[in-house]
Amino acid sequence: MELGFESEKDSRRNSKELFEQACGVMPGGVNSPVRACKSVGCDPLFIASAFGSRMASVEGREFIDYVLSWGPMLLGHADPVVGAAAKTALDAGASFGAPCPDEVRLALAIRRAMPSMEMVRMVNSGTEATMSAVRLARGFTKRDKIVKFEGCYHGHSDGFLAAAGSGLATLAIPGTPGVPADVVRHTLIAPYNDLQAVKDLFEAFGDEIACVIVEPVAGNMGCVLPAPGFLQGLREVTEQYGALLIFDEVITGFRVSYGGAQRRFGITPDLSCLGKIIGGGFPVGAYGGKREIMERIAPCGDVYQAGTLAGNPVAMAAGLATLQELEKRDYDALERRTSRFAEELASILGSKGLPTSLNHIASIFTLFFTDQKVVNFETAKTSDAEAFSRFYAGMREAGVNLAPSGFECVFTSFAHSDEDFEKTLQAASRVEV
Repeated sequence: MELGFESEKDSRRNSKELFEQACGVMPGGVNSPVRACKSVGCDPLFIASAFGSRMASVEGREFIDYVLSWGPMLLGHADPVVGAAAKTALDAGASFGAPCPDEVRLALAIRRAMPSMEMVRMVNSGTEATMSAVRLARGFTKRDKIVKFEGCYHGHSDGFLAAAGSGLATLAIPGTPGVPADVVRHTLIAPYNDLQAVKDLFEAFGDEIACVIVEPVAGNMGCVLPAPGFLQGLREVTEQYGALLIFDEVITGFRVSYGGAQRRFGITPDLSCLGKIIGGGFPVGAYGGKREIMERIAPCGDVYQAGTLAGNPVAMAAGLATLQELEKRDYDALERRTSRFAEELASILGSKGLPTSLNHIASIFTLFFTDQKVVNFETAKTSDAEAFSRFYAGMREAGVNLAPSGFECVFTSFAHSDEDFEKTLQAASRVEV
């Protein structure tokens, strides 16, 4: 499909001019910090349109896109089935502030895919989902402390902004300015994949810990897989102490398998948080879990959470269409193609004398520029940030769009072709790092 840019060209605007204008009206010129591209020494690209595996800037330059709106566009950009569903819903009204049929259908689809989510509450973002799940865990257990992992990002709610991974690490800013010390003191930190550290925290504070929240595959220090036994160990220690286990599947949900990481690894959490993908490109999140826990949420129970735009009819229609399409797709085939692509890319960079460490699962991977095996945030930080900046700039110049941070993932989609992968590998072979 041809991507049209004539109106953007005629406006005589380019990304640099738009960024200069944006800096006068938005902090840093962006609405989410990593987009500013500060760590890679570039101005951000302003995007005019996207379709399938490609996106194009306001200048009319086309890029093979591996950011995919930071993960959710597993069907590719502007999927026609999803778009048609959204347009049909929009024609009937953009927002009701009242229940609509598709929110029920989407909740049922989520429960079929992830049976642990016996009841589901729709929200508008992953941040809303995680902060609400933690509030529910505290209300259910009548405890205050939570355990999170260094380098895992669960949104920008106050209690999560300690050792929170990608955005904060990329910008080299501390995690908690503006957050009261009394809030952060209830957040206990452990290294990812260090089960003994978690057990030590429970030995010290077990009767005060409401929950453990974890990305079952970390995605905000780059892609970091759980060590064998790590997730099962979290399940066991939380059950032992009467705490809840929360899986943050904002990235992994419907991406590492149709049933998420919990199906792939065979672990049943008490609560799960979803986002991104279940909106088909629209701002959607959800949290859900065991009925006895979820029924503590108002109006059934006494834990309050609300949102005017929750269950928005356009987003629900797009999300439902997305899940219906994904259920038909061959995840195994995409994983095999992504694995070959990632390994060839690592080989090309390795041939340039650059140390590389590859982490991959499903349609997600990260190439760390280090000779260490990356298993947690400390080892992720050994990656050569300057080399990544050169690689990012060279690939962008060659028409390949990567996340502007070495602490992020590469995402592929069902829309990516073998030609896309081959062009990307050719570009990598020419880049000087």
